[in-house]
Amino acid sequence: MRRILRDIFLFFQRDLRIASTYRSPFILEAVEALFGAAMFYYVARFVDSPALREALPQGKTYFAYSLAGFVFFDYLNAALDTFDRSLLEARDAGTLEPLLVTQVSLPVILIGSAFYPFAATMLRIAVYFGWAAAFFNFPLGAANWPAVFVVLLSTLLAFSGLGVLSAAYLLLFKRGNPAKWFILGVSSVTGGMLFPVGILPPWLQIVAHLNPVTYAMDAMRGALLNGQGILSLGRPLLLLLAFAAVILPSSVAIFSWALRRTKITGTLTHR
Repeated sequence: MRRILRDIFLFFQRDLRIASTYRSPFILEAVEALFGAAMFYYVARFVDSPALREALPQGKTYFAYSLAGFVFFDYLNAALDTFDRSLLEARDAGTLEPLLVTQVSLPVILIGSAFYPFAATMLRIAVYFGWAAAFFNFPLGAANWPAVFVVLLSTLLAFSGLGVLSAAYLLLFKRGNPAKWFILGVSSVTGGMLFPVGILPPWLQIVAHLNPVTYAMDAMRGALLNGQGILSLGRPLLLLLAFAAVILPSSVAIFSWALRRTKITGTLTHR
């Protein structure tokens, strides 16, 4: 028995030493815990206060409001995570180097790698809404579907650039980009996912107004819950497209540089 306990402790000691060489995950998990606690705090504050619930769209339940935020956040997570996951799967399958040294253009490779994951995410979102409408009275009939599609497309263009940047980080450093999880954590609190940003303290509202996720979430709820058309959502859509116009070409250029760098150093398929 003592030998078994000793062996278990040795395994623990080994894993602890390995983990201690990477300090950033410990810091990242602590920051994620802060964001998680803050999100639950503001959700509870919102739900517990009848006065704050008046901030809901007229005639809409908190269920509809929060489900729209939840599925949108799933979509945002796909935009940030898809390119990383595609690279990791290709590396594990041994197809990364043949894929990235082909004559196919880099934008085509990035779009092609992301097409199926985004299609699967859209199907998952449709299933969410289908169940919600069938059993829980989600107001699908109130949606302006052309506007919903335009909002999703604008969001995809705006935030895929950040996903490409994360993939460039993965190419260079062989580890996931901690900034991606920081962005998701900040957005979970200041993006209006489960509660209106108006209930946040003033300094966090400033962060929310600088966060493109806030405008994407407002546009999505406007089209999905209030039936607003494309023209009435012009301001948030223009802000998302402006963000995409800056970040998307920049991210592709940085990914291209990272790819050339790994080819020169011979570390393309290193782990």
